[in-house]
Amino acid sequence: MEPGGLEWLLVPMQQLVAWGAAGAMVFGGVVPYIPQYRDIRRTQNAEGFSTYVCLVLLVANILRILFWFGRRFESPLLWQSIIMIITMLLMLKLCTEVRVSNELNVKRRSFAAADSKDEEIKAPPKRSYLDFDLNYFWHWSKFTDYVQCVLTFTGVTGYITYLWLDSSLFVETLGFLAVFTEAMLGVPQLYRNYQNRSTEGMSIKMVLMWSSGDTFKTVYFILNQAPFQFSICGLLQVFVDIAILLQVYLYSHYPQKPVSHTAHPASTKAL
Repeated sequence: MEPGGLEWLLVPMQQLVAWGAAGAMVFGGVVPYIPQYRDIRRTQNAEGFSTYVCLVLLVANILRILFWFGRRFESPLLWQSIIMIITMLLMLKLCTEVRVSNELNVKRRSFAAADSKDEEIKAPPKRSYLDFDLNYFWHWSKFTDYVQCVLTFTGVTGYITYLWLDSSLFVETLGFLAVFTEAMLGVPQLYRNYQNRSTEGMSIKMVLMWSSGDTFKTVYFILNQAPFQFSICGLLQVFVDIAILLQVYLYSHYPQKPVSHTAHPASTKAL
């Protein structure tokens, strides 16, 4: 009876551990952005955070959801993508509001063409439907423009996926693109820091959480003999995280040049 009693006790404990792991998988990915979100709200300065991070994660998780229709992976990973998309939209909303509120006499940019009578946009006559000016892509003045762009991307890729869902090559390629795009997560922040020659305004807590999460995930892939591309992309993420941490050290101890925040005269460091 003793072995049976022990097994009866272990079963619910294993279920609790499984539920805890699933919960960590679903919500763990958004935790690094909580301190960054709070820092932006507190300082009213979004200059240190690259919104292209949001673009990378939105594309990666939309592709992952579409990949799920071709290959049904674990539901916690699916819910993780849904929660991450919601989180990135919230980050975009806050960053857009903060940036626009701090910009004075700046021409408004939009994804979709506005009415010629719109005084805020002041669109010229005969304007094309979409603004494809690469210099202002993903740097629009309204949160609704980002939503329209995300919906357009989702609609186009969703339709293509529907047409090619029976092709195993397409499905596998779609899954690889989702993983590889996520592996590029830290590159926009890395480039933004390089442009500014500073990591001012960037949440170091966020990067440390990135590094710990990516390291754990990569070790998990290797130990569990996950597909080769998963391990390679995981290692790439870890290397990018290390590069950002090196930027934090170099730009804090050996500043390249004074960082000017003319648009944010009252801004303070996020950390």
